[in-house]
Amino acid sequence: MKRLELSDWPALAAKLRRPYHAAFHAMYSSVYDAIVTDPVLMMVPLDDHLVHRGDGVFEALKLTGGCFYNLQSHLQRLEQSAQAIALSLPCPPATIRDIAIETARAGGRRDGTLRIFVSRGPGGFSVNPYECPAPQLYVVVSAAGAPFMRAHPEGARLRTSAVPAKTGGMAAIKNCNYAPNVLMKKEAIDAGVDFTVGFDDRGCMTEGATENVGIVSDTGRLLFPCLDRILAGTTMLRTMALAERLVADGRLAGVGCGDIPRATILAAREILLTGTTIDVTAAVSFDGKPIGDGQPGPVYRALSALLAEDMRSNTDLLTEVTCSTVMPSMQAME
Repeated sequence: MKRLELSDWPALAAKLRRPYHAAFHAMYSSVYDAIVTDPVLMMVPLDDHLVHRGDGVFEALKLTGGCFYNLQSHLQRLEQSAQAIALSLPCPPATIRDIAIETARAGGRRDGTLRIFVSRGPGGFSVNPYECPAPQLYVVVSAAGAPFMRAHPEGARLRTSAVPAKTGGMAAIKNCNYAPNVLMKKEAIDAGVDFTVGFDDRGCMTEGATENVGIVSDTGRLLFPCLDRILAGTTMLRTMALAERLVADGRLAGVGCGDIPRATILAAREILLTGTTIDVTAAVSFDGKPIGDGQPGPVYRALSALLAEDMRSNTDLLTEVTCSTVMPSMQAME
């Protein structure tokens, strides 16, 4: 078998290009301490514990109309997740913000998805985190998927997941160990439905593979699962805040979190899913049974419109990426 040398790389790189690379716009790597726009160069070292142990944390958020939406909330959760697994950020959140802006500018698109990964770093192949000399930062800007309801205005089909729900504090951390989430997505595709949702050992609803799931109860309350049993999604929290407007005008009786057993789901007026990619989505059936009248409901329509407007015009939550900034060198900070 042929052995490759560094001098063979230019010829090899040309063979590695794939059609799906068109969706990868730019990447910053602290290993390079630089931004690359050629997808063939968007690599992570195999001995980074992010790769072989899932030892890291991440965030994903929207780039829309040339602005990041709700970036500060994502940076705060990134820092909280890192602290929860005793992982130091490789640089301050403000520096990550500036790197994200410069990476998006290098990508040359006004719309997309920003992903920020903080890893334990390279250093070996054991489970020992102390063999990694320093954490690493990877920032990627890629094409955004269309919100679910744009392609499926009739609504989503939801069913119970057989994958055990994450328990304890791990449920509230956005770490890179996503094997359960992958299996949930696989079972949804294999079952011919759109999403699956987990249940805890008490029989109460938790969350989807990458989505928060809530209901409009038979009493008219917007209810999501207790936050100590799920990841507190930034889109979910923003949707709950916007829903207070519907409480004020009488379209909802209240907004909150609580236990949601199966019987409560089946009696619900509506089921809503929220997430960075799907925005607000209406699930019109659960385990093959229609919810409400089997159509996207009025609370879905109202909250979807409110979130879309928030992403367009809420300047407090929009971070412009077209402004002039100079990307700081992490090496210069050391």
